[in-house]
Amino acid sequence: MVTKQLGNSDLHITPIGFGAWAIGGAGWEFSWGRQDDNESIAAIKSALDAGINWIDTAAVYGLGHSEEIVARALEGMTTRPYVFTKCSRTWDEKRNIGYCLKVESIRRECEDSLKRLKLETIDLYQIHWPVPDEDIEEGWTAMAKLKEEGKVRYIGASNFNVAQIRRAQAIAPITSLQPRYSLIHREAETEILPMAAKENIGVIAYSPMGSGLLSGAMTRQRVEGLSAEDWRRRNRDFQEPLLSRNLRLVEVLRAIGARHGHTPGEVAVAWVLRNPAVTGAIVGARRPSQVSGIIGAAQFSLDEADIEEIEAFFKEC
Repeated sequence: MVTKQLGNSDLHITPIGFGAWAIGGAGWEFSWGRQDDNESIAAIKSALDAGINWIDTAAVYGLGHSEEIVARALEGMTTRPYVFTKCSRTWDEKRNIGYCLKVESIRRECEDSLKRLKLETIDLYQIHWPVPDEDIEEGWTAMAKLKEEGKVRYIGASNFNVAQIRRAQAIAPITSLQPRYSLIHREAETEILPMAAKENIGVIAYSPMGSGLLSGAMTRQRVEGLSAEDWRRRNRDFQEPLLSRNLRLVEVLRAIGARHGHTPGEVAVAWVLRNPAVTGAIVGARRPSQVSGIIGAAQFSLDEADIEEIEAFFKEC
């Protein structure tokens, strides 16, 4: 699988990375519902066997559980993938989730993640959300210090806007940005992606399939059957009037995929990867069969007719 250099780092990553949000399991505010840990581990191993060389997780996914599952999946491997994780989303003993960018919190979170992941160094450590805004400088200074100490190899920013990126850059270089980017969320095209391309900042896009909505497996009946604790039930993309539009888009992607021997999800991910500013896309999977349904996107390029067909759909909406 072809790799690309991630920003100013010496990390060369595959077009697709394994996203570990959903494998955090149940029992927390942004859960995707109940999850079988053994299937999660099998999905990670399937992704690595297919050639994927990086995993993106976060401390808050499952309130530490996702990181623990990643560690279990990598146990005993002589050559491991790059492991990326995030800080700044914290929780209390009642599992209430908050935000913190204070030095002592970020340092503690890093140590906790290292223990859960069973690593000596995190390959890419990212601020998950730039909240509270007034503490960005303190938080980014703490990140730079962790890099200087060798606790993390590189530091990145997730969900930052351009002004916040500039404030962080004034303290220490940013290796990568992690914006939401997909066919149904193109906000990053306005400022974030052009800036990243101009300044050689890596981009790892999250939710390239709209949190599973564009995978081809999501139907109206399946949306209605999402578990009560699945955060997607509260997401506008999974509600009317957007749901009907998004499901019609899936049929366009299905027709394009059929011409090339790819799934709708692979078409959606390939569309994200076609942007030259994007280094890689984070694609989640909860079981091995889902990996096989998206891995083809890593080596699939949409042609001009495909792009025009997709754009025509949005013009008609």
